[in-house]
Amino acid sequence: MTGGGLRRRHPLFRAAVVAAVVATTAVLLGGLLWGAQRSLVYVPLGGTPPPADTVIPGAEDVLLTTEDGLELGAWLVPARGADRDAAVLVASGNAGNRESRAPLARALSGEGFAVLLFDYRGYGGNPGSPSEQGLAMDARAAADALALHGHAPERTLYFGESLGAAVVTALASERPPAGLFLRSPFSSLADTGTHHYPYLPVRTLLWDTYPVRETVEEIDVPTTVVLSDGDRIVPPEQSAAVADASAELFEEVVVAGADHDDALLTHGPGTVAAFVRLADRVLGTV
Repeated sequence: MTGGGLRRRHPLFRAAVVAAVVATTAVLLGGLLWGAQRSLVYVPLGGTPPPADTVIPGAEDVLLTTEDGLELGAWLVPARGADRDAAVLVASGNAGNRESRAPLARALSGEGFAVLLFDYRGYGGNPGSPSEQGLAMDARAAADALALHGHAPERTLYFGESLGAAVVTALASERPPAGLFLRSPFSSLADTGTHHYPYLPVRTLLWDTYPVRETVEEIDVPTTVVLSDGDRIVPPEQSAAVADASAELFEEVVVAGADHDDALLTHGPGTVAAFVRLADRVLGTV
């Protein structure tokens, strides 16, 4: 056997080959994440929703106009029953469109709130491409639309789910609402990305950051955080960290056993009741 054969079988040689393969794979995956990261973060499924009143009787189709000139589709759902003279701006998670949030809107409307569901740029048939800066402009346009429809900021609450929790946290730092409701918030997009891709330099590669935990430290607004100990998308400890960091935490609520998109967590009785408690607190109805 030749000396070259011995070298090829040497443990150090094999370790070097493995290290080279791992490094090459990491570079390739990192390149993929760099180029395709926004398609991983933003998942606009479902196409253009049908007219609002075919899904929720009495709901109205409205258009939002962003500061960079985009027109975005939205639904304004009126309050049913005992009208609280209050509105809810709902910022969706990273997948689907406003039609998939209809059960939440029905539940909140049934508690006496007017509800605005809107789709981000690139979602629900809207023009544009989603980004952190773009979604911030979309949320501002949603707040403007509620004001134009007669819903004053001091009678408006923000409801953000997952990615939407990051969106309304940023909005609240600029335009404080009466109350801030965060369902399954991540501490930052980098934290969640690192959790799911621990072998990649996520913090270096990310374009959008959404620093939720840092931002809530500066928001002097009553805040409720709802999380589930069964969430496999956003680690519950990240949501708990957001609650711990909140400058004015009203309540931290744990919905036991539900996964990230389970109905029990998204619009179940525990989540809706927690929202009503926050609203009662900030609107002075109890």
